[in-house]
Amino acid sequence: MSKLKKICITGATSGVGLLLAKKLQAQGHEVWATGRNQQVLEELHLLGIHTIQANLTLDLSFDEVFKEMGTPDTVILCAGVGTFAYMTELEEKEMDQMMQVNVLAPMKLTKFFATKMKKRRTGHLIFVASQAGKVATPKASVYAASKHAILGFANAVRMELKEFGIHVTTINPGPIDTPFLDLADQTGSYRNKLSKHLLSPEKVVEAIVKTIENPVRDIDLPAYMRITSKLYAVFPKTVETLGKGFFNKK
Repeated sequence: MSKLKKICITGATSGVGLLLAKKLQAQGHEVWATGRNQQVLEELHLLGIHTIQANLTLDLSFDEVFKEMGTPDTVILCAGVGTFAYMTELEEKEMDQMMQVNVLAPMKLTKFFATKMKKRRTGHLIFVASQAGKVATPKASVYAASKHAILGFANAVRMELKEFGIHVTTINPGPIDTPFLDLADQTGSYRNKLSKHLLSPEKVVEAIVKTIENPVRDIDLPAYMRITSKLYAVFPKTVETLGKGFFNKK
């Protein structure tokens, strides 16, 4: 194992973020978990994890929220929300929420933590993005747009921070078998359609842990998604035609 680190995880009260916090704590890292679910945060606190209850999408003073943490070695931006529905059926408040949680909050947090890391000339920012940011599908228009945005942001930030010794990684998983799917699509059709292709959250956690120890530019999960997304970038119409069953999830 590489040296132990101080690690901050957003969205740590459910899904991948929750499993990741427990895994890293068990490995001996100093883990700081943020989220809104007080009950889960209390459970994490009992495990020896530092917890911060905060809605990071609000206009908060990050200096106050993170004043006890200091400068982390690694920040993992896990928080995310989604609503899977046709664009014309989405509520505007759902659109606002996806852009606020998936885009603006991590952008602002990145600015805050990167400013601290630049002074120390070391650090690692890990964005849990999505394959939706590379290949958009029906009923995920705004969600895909939010992930496209965060991938573009991360790519630019990576170049800006390289000279300061700060690594930037994007984790780009396909659909993960977590409660996120049930909240995003309460009809259950998305889960049923893709049941054979769902990633286990443990696999995503394993990939994140590996890149904490050995930073890389990006990770596509499952691995074959890297080929799919590159093909889509070059031959979008062909991929949409051949993958008609995948793109039409009803």
